[in-house]
Amino acid sequence: MKFGELKKAGHWPTLLAAFLYFDFSFMVWTMLGPLSTEISESLAAGGFTLTPDQKATLLAIPILSGAILRIVLGFGVDRFGPKRTALTAQAVVIASLFYGYFRGESITYNELLLVAFGLGFAGASFAVALPQAGQWYPPRLQGLVLGLAGAGNVGVVVDFLFAPKIAEIWGWQAVFLIGGVLSAFIFIVYTFMAKDAPPEVYKPNPKKLADYLKLLRDKDTWWFSLFYAVSFGGFVGFANYMKVYLMNTYQVDMSAFGTQYLGEENVKVVAGYFGALCIFAGAILRPVGGSIADRLGGVKSLYIFFGAVAVLAVVNATLVHNFYFAILVLFLIMACLGMANGAVFQLVPQRFGKDMGIMTGIVGCAGGLGGTALVKTLGWSKGAFDSYTAGFFLFAGVVLVALVGISLVKTRWRTTWGMSAGGRI
Repeated sequence: MKFGELKKAGHWPTLLAAFLYFDFSFMVWTMLGPLSTEISESLAAGGFTLTPDQKATLLAIPILSGAILRIVLGFGVDRFGPKRTALTAQAVVIASLFYGYFRGESITYNELLLVAFGLGFAGASFAVALPQAGQWYPPRLQGLVLGLAGAGNVGVVVDFLFAPKIAEIWGWQAVFLIGGVLSAFIFIVYTFMAKDAPPEVYKPNPKKLADYLKLLRDKDTWWFSLFYAVSFGGFVGFANYMKVYLMNTYQVDMSAFGTQYLGEENVKVVAGYFGALCIFAGAILRPVGGSIADRLGGVKSLYIFFGAVAVLAVVNATLVHNFYFAILVLFLIMACLGMANGAVFQLVPQRFGKDMGIMTGIVGCAGGLGGTALVKTLGWSKGAFDSYTAGFFLFAGVVLVALVGISLVKTRWRTTWGMSAGGRI
């Protein structure tokens, strides 16, 4: 029923363009994750051996820069429009990818950090794609529309499926070349397909610095930031660190599985396949979470998704010793986090409909910061205890804090702005 309504409202070429732009951007943003082992080995061959903390830092930099740049691009959306902002950011991403390719095996760790920062512009695409799609559609469809646009994070699945194999055959730098070419192609497609919503559909309301500060003084901004730091932060943090985690924890099991069932002797490729399987759940189910939130309400949906994640994280930290059970638990964690992402952004446009550009940037920034914190926490846990148990316990604790937060705000939300929001709270 909801999909039928999409045909009667909005502008589907823009929705598709936003999805493609975000999909390929997310693929580029998380590119270092599935290549982490290959890049580490390349640096080691040149005499630079990464510590667990340095590896975590390299994987966290794109998330961190993407988080901060979401504020910048959110400002650009309000000031210059989504399309112009997107094309400018995409140009930086293309330049970063080709730099990484041409430097190749000669690249240093510090140069990689610089490239990682440039890839953050791809992660910041979230602050453009979602408001651009959402501006075309009415409140009752926001959960589904923003879920579809946000489902572009399926791009990380493509990374894990193909990047390790490409790196095995042609070297890890070839992945940067392919990413650069595809990003340039998307640049052209987006140029012709995407359109900013006309004034009769959505009237831009450029903000001043004082307006941003006003939004930051609104306590709901911070609540949404917390919820998204957990949901999206959890998703992107686990996605970026997934291969490192699997290689450090289940390398023997994956090697045996690859040899016996796949005829694949490269365990790094097998790790990519299992990583893709887990991440796929969160990526593909984001619009499902948005649609469920449209029906049940965002608050009730977050109770369900966050509650499941908290339990699963504790289970992974205490009861999981079997590889296949671990994959099942990780799959379910990512699925629930993906649906929670959709649920959060079913609520945001209803509360801050007139400020979606900057609010997407602020809340998206919080999500990126949450992902950065998770990656560094997992790296710290491994370095300090040679185990990820502490990292999963800490993550479960943060999810429980978010659940308490939902309990504190639900009544006020439903009896104030929720009464006239146009969608189910």
